Amino acid sequence: MNTATQPIEHEDRWVLNLRAAYVRRISVDFQLTLALDADWEVVLGGPARLSSGSVRTDPGVLLSPETQDVAPALPLFGAEVLSAVAFKAGTLRIAFGNGRHLTCPADTSFEAWGITGPGGWRFAALPGGGLAVWVGARAGHR
Repeated sequence: MNTATQPIEHEDRWVLNLRAAYVRRISVDFQLTLALDADWEVVLGGPARLSSGSVRTDPGVLLSPETQDVAPALPLFGAEVLSAVAFKAGTLRIAFGNGRHLTCPADTSFEAWGITGPGGWRFAALPGGGLAVWVGARAGHR
């Protein structure tokens, strides 16, 4: 796990510092949940795209957590996170060491994804776009 424990805010995104965390558990109900090292958890409630390599050359497969159509995500079990970025427009992108990339955009009607972590960190895509960030008891919309 990255030695920097705090996410880092930039003008258009948050770098989540999950580098070297591993996917330790995958669970499926009406959401797809990836439990990572150090008590970080990624929950996808909306459609996401899982690709290998560049999205320009590989559009990937659509994951639909609400219908449990997420079997292509199973190879993420045990995968190392190379980077995780929450864009302030509401899109989440995670790159894994096994060459796969997960992209989940904001949804027009509901929170498409959320991430929770130690210290009260929480990130969520807002309906219609945007990003909500909580640090401990503080919340802000970005």
